[in-house]
Amino acid sequence: MISPSPPGVPVVAPGEVINAEVVDYLRRGVEHGMLIPDATDPSMKTFRVVARGKNG
Repeated sequence: MISPSPPGVPVVAPGEVINAEVVDYLRRGVEHGMLIPDATDPSMKTFRVVARGKNG
């Protein structure tokens, strides 16, 4: 799960596909001071992908 703060609302939940729009939002947010405490890499330079769904 990735929940930037503020606002603290999850942007990515387990099982979701992370697309380019989400990556761009998170990286731009970090550049402007948004904190991402629950990500493996709070800088959003890398993402840990556990598995990809059957349809993706």
